[in-house]
Amino acid sequence: MVEIVQPQGWPAAKGYSNGVIGEGKTLFVGGQIGWTKDQQFETDDFVEQAEQAMRNITDVLASAGAEPADIVRLTWYITDKKTYVAEQRRLGEAYRRVFGRHYPAMTLVQVVALLEDRALVEIEATAVVRS
Repeated sequence: MVEIVQPQGWPAAKGYSNGVIGEGKTLFVGGQIGWTKDQQFETDDFVEQAEQAMRNITDVLASAGAEPADIVRLTWYITDKKTYVAEQRRLGEAYRRVFGRHYPAMTLVQVVALLEDRALVEIEATAVVRS
C-alpha cells in the first residue's frame, strides 16, 4: 500500500509527491542509466536515455514482483540542467509512457559527470513491494 502525503495548505506538487508512505518489503533499485540490458547506448538524446533508464527500473521492479505504482522515491542525477528544463514536456511524456501517472517523492541533482561517459542521466528508485 502506498499513500501520498501532502501537507495541508501547501500547493500541489507538480510531477512528484512531497511524501509517500509505503507498507511492505523495501526494494532499493541501484542507479539505472540509459543503456540497454546489454549495456549498449542506442542514443545520445537526453529524453531517450531517461526513458531507457526508467524501462530498466521497471525490469528490476518486475523481477521483484513489483510495478511502477510501488515506487515511493526516485532520485535523478543529470549532467545538464538546461537540457532537463528545455526537454520537460518530452520527458513528462516519456515518464508517463513508462511509469504512468504515479508520482512518488523525487529529488533531482545536477552532477558534473556520471561514471559512463555517454550517460546523461542516472535514476535510482526505492519501491515498497506489497507482500
